Amino acid sequence: MSPTIEQVKEQYESDLLRINGVVGVGISKCEEKPCIKVYLENESPNLKKQIPKQLDGFKVDTQVTGAIKAQPQQ
Repeated sequence: MSPTIEQVKEQYESDLLRINGVVGVGISKCEEKPCIKVYLENESPNLKKQIPKQLDGFKVDTQVTGAIKAQPQQ
């Protein structure tokens, strides 16, 4: 049985987050199909080269968001 997109995200998320410049990983839709969304700090070509195009049959898409910082709790 093939893994679900949630399982694939969970399996690869920590590896993706170890890449310098990756600030988040999520699940989205790409061309009406589920895909893994990798959020990047910048548009560096070197950074984009390190992101796989697919993981276990699911498309991987990137989006530049800039740095993401946790807000202080109030």
